[in-house]
Amino acid sequence: MPNLDHALAYAALGIPVMPLFEPGPGGSCSCGNPQCRTPGKHPRNRNGLKAASTDPKVVHTWWTTWPHANIGGRTGVVFDVCDIDSADGIAAVRPLLGADHRKIPLVRTGSGGWHLIFTPTGLGSRVRFLPGVDWRGAGGYVVLPPSRHASGETYRFVRKPAGALPAAPQGLLRALSPPTLDKPPKARHRPMARPRGYAQAALAREAETVETARPGTRNDTLNRAAFNLGQLAAAGHLTESDVITELTAAALKVELEPKEIRRTIASGMTAGQRSPRRQRTDPIQ
Repeated sequence: MPNLDHALAYAALGIPVMPLFEPGPGGSCSCGNPQCRTPGKHPRNRNGLKAASTDPKVVHTWWTTWPHANIGGRTGVVFDVCDIDSADGIAAVRPLLGADHRKIPLVRTGSGGWHLIFTPTGLGSRVRFLPGVDWRGAGGYVVLPPSRHASGETYRFVRKPAGALPAAPQGLLRALSPPTLDKPPKARHRPMARPRGYAQAALAREAETVETARPGTRNDTLNRAAFNLGQLAAAGHLTESDVITELTAAALKVELEPKEIRRTIASGMTAGQRSPRRQRTDPIQ
């Protein structure tokens, strides 16, 4: 019963757990659906996350029934997770963590990403609040070590929690709760001349990327574009009004909702302006 002891240990810490389908051969999922998009990551038990439990009898029953089941842990109860799945995510999050970032409990995910563990914030889950970064909070869950990933790798602790969990840094909290633009922005001064060189090319390229994004990816693409251009705006190569104007026009062409466009651009630019220069980064640890 490979994961039973681990599931019971999490439950004893007050973390509601639930069994997840484990990966099958060749990256498939034991759920039996050949088109499964989340192999090894979705619940096996009836009612899924709603039924996540800390009751040792319930946990024991689940993992004796499905001894190889992955372990899902409900977030927002004992901990929240900052989920980083790309180099862009590392670049976005690293400047927001502060000097004590090496004290943050850290999990290496099976896909090669990172889970940073914090005390609960009371906030809900958010997808792509920064490029390549999700937040798992109230009402969410994550896959817990030593579960297996569809790649064959396992989730593992790089730094285990030691004592009380750290609070999420203020920079990260501000990125999670950015100011929203309830009305279309008005230029407070005459925009500068059309930027030249790299900045001009970047502005045109990001707008084109939004215009050509596939359905289902358009909002994430807009957020990423706003983040990238926000970095240039913070360095003085573009004005905020230029960025907002170009991206809004591109997003309207692909029929995104105006209110969502304003919110997404504000979120992406706010995050990007905190990282005005792009630097090569080592792994988050």
